[in-house]
Amino acid sequence: MSAVIARLRRGGTAPRWQPWVRAAVGAGILVSIVAAAGAEPFVRGFMSVSPPAVAAAMLLAAAATVAASWRWRILAGRLGLRLGWGESVAAYYRSQFLNSVLPGGVVGDVDRAVAHGRSVDQVAHAARAVAVERASGQAVQFVLAIALVVSIGISAYAPVMALLLVSFAVVVVTVAISAASPRVRVVLVREASILRTAFGSVGTVLGVAAASAVVVTAHIATFLVACAAVGVAASPEQVTVAAIVPVLASSIPLSIGGWGPREGAAAWAFGAVGLGAAAGITAATAYGVLAMIAVAPGAVVVTVSLLRRRATAGVAGRAAP
Repeated sequence: MSAVIARLRRGGTAPRWQPWVRAAVGAGILVSIVAAAGAEPFVRGFMSVSPPAVAAAMLLAAAATVAASWRWRILAGRLGLRLGWGESVAAYYRSQFLNSVLPGGVVGDVDRAVAHGRSVDQVAHAARAVAVERASGQAVQFVLAIALVVSIGISAYAPVMALLLVSFAVVVVTVAISAASPRVRVVLVREASILRTAFGSVGTVLGVAAASAVVVTAHIATFLVACAAVGVAASPEQVTVAAIVPVLASSIPLSIGGWGPREGAAAWAFGAVGLGAAAGITAATAYGVLAMIAVAPGAVVVTVSLLRRRATAGVAGRAAP
């Protein structure tokens, strides 16, 4: 998070090669999957998308976007930043659309932080709000995933549970290693003291947790819609557990709009629960298509923003002596 804040303080820029390296990693994963499983699962995933599935995905995406916007507004408000409902929902749709079409998977979030920061003249605080909003959402998603697998039965889905626990351990170890650096510790302590304000009330924590739960539920439900569209024949428990892993993998910033890690994770997860890797790839492909269509309203927001900028620039040009 501190890296994002530092980047935005420098004007929202990052080394140009970083997004392309992330995209290259995602493309490499996709190429490896195609080489191992063939193109047929991907083709079947694309061909299985139907109008009812698209309608369901768009409704679920709308619910997730409104909930995520609420989470963002809660944390921005705690940090003293002005953020209206309409502004937050439109910006979140734009952010999701940019993340889905641009390399790296985080460009939309950087754009959202910079735009909001400039509108309130507090880019650093706006960056904190966006960073902690995304981080808190991922944390709640991870906890809910573990709780769901535990409630269904650890012994029945031991591989998935093992993967979740190993991922959690990797995060903890990474944070611990980073904190060993005196410079990193100084940054972490400073940011923690600032963010303590953001989570300084029980109501805030509950609101963020509730909003995140809605987001996670909508994403998993969308994956289940994709599974139904491609005709995955399995029990609801199997499909739900298998869906958790690719949904989590979709947020890994080493992809092309989420493509790459998600399909690899789906192949592993579906194979682990006995549904077959090919079924996982097909379902993940359909999910990816549905997810891109579902955030299409963000394209409208981007277009309107560009038209407004051109109109403003034109007025300013005519007014200039």
